Amino acid sequence: MKPPPLDYIRAFTTQDILSVLANAGSDTRILAGGQSLMAMLNMRLAQPSILIDIMHVGELTGVTIEHGKTVIPAAVRQAELAEWQGLSKTLPLLAQMMPWIGHAQTRSRGTVCGSIAHADPSAELPLALITLDGEVALRSRKRRRVVQAADFFSGTMLTCKEDDEFIEAVRFPVSDGKAGTAFREIGRRKGDFAIVSCAAIARGKSVRLGVGGVNDIPFIRDFDGLEVSGIPDALNELAWSLDARGDLHADARYRRELVRNLGAQVIGEALQCAT
Repeated sequence: MKPPPLDYIRAFTTQDILSVLANAGSDTRILAGGQSLMAMLNMRLAQPSILIDIMHVGELTGVTIEHGKTVIPAAVRQAELAEWQGLSKTLPLLAQMMPWIGHAQTRSRGTVCGSIAHADPSAELPLALITLDGEVALRSRKRRRVVQAADFFSGTMLTCKEDDEFIEAVRFPVSDGKAGTAFREIGRRKGDFAIVSCAAIARGKSVRLGVGGVNDIPFIRDFDGLEVSGIPDALNELAWSLDARGDLHADARYRRELVRNLGAQVIGEALQCAT
């Protein structure tokens, strides 16, 4: 299949984007990397009347550090972030996750903010944003607002973004270098969306575990005073508390088993790496 007829607008400034969104709203979609959107257009799962290409807007390029946060604007491609020299120091967990995102070809086109906007619960970047307490900077002609990651995602491929808004940037707190981090996922093939993914951040005996691919949105659980001997029981309780879903790739029971096994691996590794 091919996309339905639509208008293509190439934006050169953020004002170009805001003007179209203010006038067209729900009939508009933002085109950045297009790795998910183009497939949806071809299958007519998305049928906008206008596409706004934002990849020529200079204001939306370049990774920076501002006020203790790593700022990733809307036109930054995933490959660009992966190659950014400051990534492993400022965001070590995200640096560990980047090679698992799709394939080299999709990372060279896909954008970080595009994956956040798509909000697939099995994708790595939404999981990273929630686990690391990131935030989403939204902008419309009327206002700018910042939404915490935990409040941004509302369901499978659903967010709180309004029709006249676009994601201007996402922001991650800069690491202090004292936490241990680890990431693992299981998929059908390398580069596929994860059946289950687990990310861990450890400080002393305090551990945060992020889980993707199980619920409609990535899920986090904080464990305080976690002893190594208590990890199996803690993960068993967590696995059964999750609203695990079954599909063609895995049933709910298998996903819960993966949470137990992957969770134990990443927690153990993060605890060993913590200073």
